[in-house]
Amino acid sequence: MLSEENKGLDETANLVTISRDLPFAQKRFAKEANIHNIQFLSDYRDAEFGKSTGLLIEESRLLARAIIVLDRDGVIRYLEVVPELAQLPKMEKALEFAQSL
Repeated sequence: MLSEENKGLDETANLVTISRDLPFAQKRFAKEANIHNIQFLSDYRDAEFGKSTGLLIEESRLLARAIIVLDRDGVIRYLEVVPELAQLPKMEKALEFAQSL
């Protein structure tokens, strides 16, 4: 959804997704899904992003699903962490918030 339905946010903001997937798997996914406007970053090596943000789920070594919106100064202005991996975050709400910055 972030790729296709971001209401032009990709023209004024950097859209980034971070996962524990290997970089080659991320590239394959982006190619198959025809995603060109999102930067994919991998936290596969040491899970430093997950550890430093508290998003690493120790039992599975996966990152919790979350949306983080930062302002131009890198300050977190919006954060949603869903309670279960199977649940999707409220993307529309996050997009509206990001557009208001």
